[in-house]
Amino acid sequence: MSPVATLLEARMAELTGRHVPFVKATVVRARRPASARPGDIALVLADGRIEGFVGGVCAEATVRVQALRTLRSGESLLLRISPEATTDGTGEPVVEEGAVRVANPCLSGGELEIFLEPLRPAPRVVVVGDSPIARSMAAFGPALGYDITSAGVDGITPDSLAGTQAVVIASHGRDEEPVLLSAVRAEVPYIGLVASPRRGAAVLAGLDLDPGQRARIHTPAGLWIGARTPGEVAVSILAEIIQAVGGRSPEAEEALTAVDPVCGMTVAVADNTPYSEVGGDRRWFCCTGCRAAYEKDPARYPEADAS
Repeated sequence: MSPVATLLEARMAELTGRHVPFVKATVVRARRPASARPGDIALVLADGRIEGFVGGVCAEATVRVQALRTLRSGESLLLRISPEATTDGTGEPVVEEGAVRVANPCLSGGELEIFLEPLRPAPRVVVVGDSPIARSMAAFGPALGYDITSAGVDGITPDSLAGTQAVVIASHGRDEEPVLLSAVRAEVPYIGLVASPRRGAAVLAGLDLDPGQRARIHTPAGLWIGARTPGEVAVSILAEIIQAVGGRSPEAEEALTAVDPVCGMTVAVADNTPYSEVGGDRRWFCCTGCRAAYEKDPARYPEADAS
């Protein structure tokens, strides 16, 4: 294994350990004069950053768009990138089962086939407390493919909850407030408090939160299914978690895209995507070369769409 591949393997292990979703992009075929070679690997993170190498900036722009889409769908994809027009003649991507072909006019030649594999860690659920309901959740969660972590209040901070999709407090009134505050401040997608309606309302009223933040806390936790036993209550809470987060990573939001006004490529609107605000409107580009061409003579591209 090459030094670069070793570093990327270590990086993948780190991201997985931190419950960070990403896409592994592997070049499986390259037709000259493409700069990438079969076996080249890159990681695409949810914010659009690319670590590794699967081609030049033009190829990267297409990989970024398609990788972010697979991260949301959770389905692997074979991406074919070519400078030639797609077979239907429209210039739009041609989608087949498990594959998509994209015409990339920026490529200097050659063709790439890249396998995009979204790696989304099992949803992490932190259960605070040692009550029968908490123990039932820890028993049932793995059957759903969830990573259930049992925890006490000690050590629960916003930082410790990074990457967590759900926090359930089932501690029978013990030290609930600090955990709730940490979960809200960490912006955990689902927060549940096991309590009666009356006690739950009293706990929420005593928290130093605004109304919108209080509304994010589910109490009594769980969907109404007539649950009575600890096991039934645990099932109702897990059902509410499924309803709330749908098994998706909170980072895997729908990718925003824009059309490069110079070359016509679809690009992802991400922090590291080149853009220009010449004329007062922001426009996005596949690479700095297209941005420079636009800024040199914006009047050539009057039909450009602004974001």
